[in-house]
This record gives sequence, structure tokens and C-alpha cells, in this order.
Amino acid sequence: MLKFNKGFNTFDSDSYSVHLDNPDEPNLFRDIFPYGEVPKIGFNHRLSPMHVPDDIWITDTSFRDGQQSMPPYTVTQVVDLYKMLHRLGGPKGLIRQAEFFLYTKKDQQAVEEIQELGYKFPEVTGWVRARRKDLELAKKMGLKETGILTSCSDYHIYLKLKMNRREAMREYLKIVQEALDVGIIPRCHFEDATRADYYGFVVPFAAELMKLAEESKSVIKIRICDTMGLGVPYPGAAMPRSVPGLIYGLQYYAGFPSEWLEWHGHNDLFLVSANAVTAWLYGCSAANGTLLGIGERTGNPPVEAMVVNYLQLRGNDCHVDTTVITEIAEYFEHELKVQLPVNQPLVGRSFNVTRAGIHADGLLKNEEIYNVFNTEKLLNRPIELAVSDVSGLAGIALWAKKYFRKAKTPITKNDPGVQKIYEWMMTQYDAGRTTAITDEELLDQAKIHLTVWMKENGYEF
Repeated sequence: MLKFNKGFNTFDSDSYSVHLDNPDEPNLFRDIFPYGEVPKIGFNHRLSPMHVPDDIWITDTSFRDGQQSMPPYTVTQVVDLYKMLHRLGGPKGLIRQAEFFLYTKKDQQAVEEIQELGYKFPEVTGWVRARRKDLELAKKMGLKETGILTSCSDYHIYLKLKMNRREAMREYLKIVQEALDVGIIPRCHFEDATRADYYGFVVPFAAELMKLAEESKSVIKIRICDTMGLGVPYPGAAMPRSVPGLIYGLQYYAGFPSEWLEWHGHNDLFLVSANAVTAWLYGCSAANGTLLGIGERTGNPPVEAMVVNYLQLRGNDCHVDTTVITEIAEYFEHELKVQLPVNQPLVGRSFNVTRAGIHADGLLKNEEIYNVFNTEKLLNRPIELAVSDVSGLAGIALWAKKYFRKAKTPITKNDPGVQKIYEWMMTQYDAGRTTAITDEELLDQAKIHLTVWMKENGYEF
């Protein structure tokens, strides 16, 4: 039977009819999620059409999901980090919103101080329990939008909430209506969507939300939550794990526009950034993340990663200042005492440090050979070098080039002095050394073996 699809402006023929399934027992998809084994990825080889929205953006949950995995921020720290988010997002607001808890006096003070800054972006939004008094608090704080927990999987509905699907949907729709009654845009957090019965609950619930939105002439948003990090970006993957399918179906079957959809992922199976970008590509305008990826358990899409992914897709049309990424990392390390993995992309102390001699040889010729982009310009992080037993002659020559950066005459790995320093270095490792050679040690050797070259280039010690 043909049915006109207003979202796609076509007559569609589909055997699926949107209706709520309400089984007596939960469907835990044991074939996909056998608890005693690694989850399985099913494929049905159906391809969802890629449809990138006209406008895509980033939202932040560092002050909500991020706060669940580390010691509490002080009010000053929240304000400092919010200011950095504002600068990183640029004047057009690539980072569109920031989400906050509202329960404690400290939470409320932080929100009030941020509101006093008068920034348009990121817009302050809340996260509340499904309670009327929590909604009243969000209204009192002057928020236009808040997240509301509306769990979707039978793991949550039957095992945690002790309800069936019909009861859960009734309660969810009630709190959404109450949000609309107090003048707040509800953002329904479809918790655990990647383990939910997509056609039996997720789509029917979304369809009811769209009816409510049309009746009330209000915006109702959906945040699709990959709570356990089980989503996959692969074409042809089957539900409920298919990120393309999750996004496409909410538009095709429930009529949700891109700008009302948001993706929230976790990194349990290492796909957090890929899934967030995939959500963009298949029709979701908003990708939610946290600073440095710090969030519950394995964390969320790193906001800085999503900024760089956006720049790869659209260019810097938002005029973001990517050097703020380095400032944020330094703030976490020095002010918050958070130890970042040294090889964490973009922010780790060693993310653009080379050790291998073959890499050093390439960098001597042209740094573009082994640098992902101009990290000195875009992140205020010049390429660095750690000289060790695997660095070779090229490593020592590259160190000299960088340390004596004003030298007019380049030094090569074939310079006799470089070879002397290399011989000294290898005697260190032959004797059992396991640490990198320091700048101080290399400078002492240069004073012995590179004196002529140094003097010719204006360096005298």
C-alpha cells in the first residue's frame, strides 16, 4: 500500500506499519548480545541512504556525563572550561549547546555565572529526572531546553524500571507534555537505543512524540543514546546496532527532521568518533561529546575530535580557533590534575613526537611527510622528537635542526659530528640504558662534536 511520506515528499511502499509491541517478557536480543560472549554484529545488507543535513553542529555534555566520571568541578573551573568551549566553537557556534546538572547549589551557581557572561553559544541546557518539580527547576533557571531520560531498551524498561513498554511510553509522554506545559523544549534521551526493539518500541515512541509535537506546534527533540557503545557505522549492518539505520528510520518512519535529532555515543568498543561522524552523514544534525572524551566508563566522542572531523567535512566556515584545544588539554593536566594518555590524538604529550629513524629522515626532508597537518599552526604544537636507540643518525640530525632552528646551513645525517654523537648514544644503550636521550645530553655532545657547524651558524657556548 502506498503512503505519502511528508519527510521525503514521495509515495512510499513499505510492509512495516508503525505500532507498539508490548510483549509480556523482555526482548534482550540474546542472539546479538550473548552476555557471556562478545556481542555479535548482524548484517541484512540493506543500505540506508546517506543524507548530510544542511547544518551540522556539536553539543557538549562535559558538565553532565563528563562529571559522572571524575571529581566534581568547582564553579570557577566550570566557568573557565565553558569560556574555552565558547572560544573553540567560534562566533557561529559550532559548539551549539552545553548540558548541565541542576540539582545542587553549586550546579545552579555555575549556571547562573555562565548565564551572566551573555554568550549566545554554547546555549545552556539541562538534564533532569522525569519529574515535574525538576522541570520547574529548569524553568526557574531560565532554560529553554532540557534533556529527559526516556529509556528505550527492554533491559531498562523491564529489568530496571519494572514496567512494560506501554506503561513506559505512557509515563514518558506524560513528562514530555509537562515539559511543554512549562514552556521548555523536551529533549528525549532514548537511552540504550542500540539494544532496543527498534520497530517494536523506538519508532512507535518517536511517532507518538511527533504527533505530540504537531498537536502542540512545539519542538520535541530526540537524543539517540548508544549507552553501551554498541553502535556500528558499517553499511548493511542490521538493527538495532546500525547507526545509519537508527538515524534514517527516525526520519523515514517517524518524520523527525535532522535538526531535532542528536547522537550521543560511548567508546566501549572503540567506535565512538566514527559513530558520531556517521550520525552526521546519515541525517543527524547534532553530535554530542565531552572535552577530551572524558565521560561515563569509556567516555564519549571527544569534542576536540568532533571539531576536527567537522573541519574535514565542511572546512573552517565557523571560524573556530583550534589552538584552544591545546589550552583545554593543558588546563586539564595542570589545573584539574588529569593525566592524559601520552599518545591521545591532538592532546597527548607525545601525539606528534617522532622516535623512529625512518620518520626522522622524512621529517628532515619535509615535515609534511610524517605530520598529519601543520600542528604548530593549528594546535600550537610543533613536531617534537624523542631521540633513542631507534632514532638513528636522522634522529640526531633532526634534533639539531630543531634545537638550532635559526641555523642558516642545514646539518645532515652524514655529518661526521652527527655520526660521533650517534656512536656515543649507542654506547649508552649497549650498556643497558632504557630512557630517551635528553636535550641537555645532546647539547653537551653537540658542543664537543658540532662546534664548527655551530660557530658557522652563530651559535657559541
